[in-house]
Amino acid sequence: PLNAPISCSTSLMRGPLLAAAGGAMGGAGGPLARTIRAKLTAALEPTHLEVRDDSPHHGGPPGAETHFGVLVVSGRFAGLPLLQRHRLVHEALQAELAGPLHALQVIARPPQQWQSDPRAPPAPPCLGDSKRNRRRG
Repeated sequence: PLNAPISCSTSLMRGPLLAAAGGAMGGAGGPLARTIRAKLTAALEPTHLEVRDDSPHHGGPPGAETHFGVLVVSGRFAGLPLLQRHRLVHEALQAELAGPLHALQVIARPPQQWQSDPRAPPAPPCLGDSKRNRRRG
């Protein structure tokens, strides 16, 4: 149901999982993590939301909030193709994607799909400098 509490689970995604809606698990995260959580909650009314800060795995300075993964389960995704679900997430985070947010992994599922398979794929590996070096060579 859409008014079900937002839940989170640490077993689904690697990296520091930041608790949704002030839950006890993880922590509040930094300002960008809190903004991502608030905007996705307001725009999509998720029944399940996970925000994962992958920034420490990408070689930035300590405390940088540049790389995130989100898992959003929302009734607003029902009947929509994957591309449209991702567009809704991107629309909600438009200002962040234009500024401080460098990379965002999105898993966007309707409740029926989440109930039949409540697993998230692992985060993609960081290619770091190797991606840049391949372009030069």
